Amino acid sequence: MNPDLNKLQPYPFQKLAALFREVSPNGDYRPISLSIGEPKHATPQFIRDALTANLDGLANYPTTAGSDALRNTIAAWLATRYAIPLPDAKTQVLPVNGSREALFAFAQTVIDRTKNNPVVVCPNPFYQIYEGATLLAGATPCFLNTLPEDNYALNFAQLPDEVWQRTQLIYVCSPGNPNGHVMLLDEWQALFEMSDRYGFVIASDECYSEIYFGEDKPLSALQAAQQLGRGDYRNLVVFSSLSKRSNVPGMRSGFVAGDAKVIEKFTLYRTYHGSAMNPAIQAASIAAWNDEAHVAENRRLYAEKFVRVLEILRPVLPVTLPDAGFYLWTRTPIADTAFAQALYRDYNVTVLPGSYLARTAQGVNPGENFVRLALVANTEETLEAARRIAKFVGAYGNTPLPLPA
Repeated sequence: MNPDLNKLQPYPFQKLAALFREVSPNGDYRPISLSIGEPKHATPQFIRDALTANLDGLANYPTTAGSDALRNTIAAWLATRYAIPLPDAKTQVLPVNGSREALFAFAQTVIDRTKNNPVVVCPNPFYQIYEGATLLAGATPCFLNTLPEDNYALNFAQLPDEVWQRTQLIYVCSPGNPNGHVMLLDEWQALFEMSDRYGFVIASDECYSEIYFGEDKPLSALQAAQQLGRGDYRNLVVFSSLSKRSNVPGMRSGFVAGDAKVIEKFTLYRTYHGSAMNPAIQAASIAAWNDEAHVAENRRLYAEKFVRVLEILRPVLPVTLPDAGFYLWTRTPIADTAFAQALYRDYNVTVLPGSYLARTAQGVNPGENFVRLALVANTEETLEAARRIAKFVGAYGNTPLPLPA
């Protein structure tokens, strides 16, 4: 067996299940889960209709590159959404079966195992696929702690030059999971300069880009590259998905876009990997990418939940509105694992300990004493969970914790 499999850590939700095995939830309350970032808003009917209307496509083998129609639709969406020149649909856009599959497979494409101890840099806390992809590609993960005192921005000085010299790939997530931080133009400029200096590829995970508040749309890496005179998107690939945008996590539909040379190699890898998108899913994806009304309604629902949840929790927890995304990332009055376990025991609400989303790096685990709340359930359930959390925290003195610096 592949010995690198032994390096994989249990997934956060496996750790959570083990934590909860030690206690029984209070049966006076119906269970509410805020732990998993799985959208629960209804899938729009027009997407369902497009899917069922194209089931005849099941009689055909799909191509790895997807249909011209889908690639053209994605290219047009990118140009409109980010006010960038129309990407070349044949060379700069590739449909994928959800961003998770692509983020994992990308490391297998990029990492050159023949070079001494290759490194992949990840933000910390992070989406655990980054680490698993790194380890199974034969590389070493190194972590940049994203901290409240830095406004969750990447601090490249945390890693020495010797590590950057071996870095072949960096994963970034904007809007960030779990903190919701959106990278600004100066952050992208610093990252691009690092990429130029050391030659590593940037994988920009942007799956939360369409859940934002107000009129300030999150900046894409492609948009930043254009504004900084990098129209060739050298060493840059972005990853996006319909899962959060259109409430279709089970459809497994997304795309990568960016550097044509990198995407050419990624397409070659995926040709052998066997990850071609179902034709019916392609048709439904075209319908989804071509419509913005349902996305605006999706944002409205999240914005409403955030306003009301913040009103409930602010008296007892240091919660603030994130830049984007559907997570609240908040400090806890007790250890994050104890908080999650006791909340589940006493009020049957499930949240995810922040330490399960991070690794100890530079002497600290940046997720410790934080929890992630995924505001994905319907409004009624989400508000009920918030009220239970407020009651729970109130038992610890009803004194608000200081806001993060």
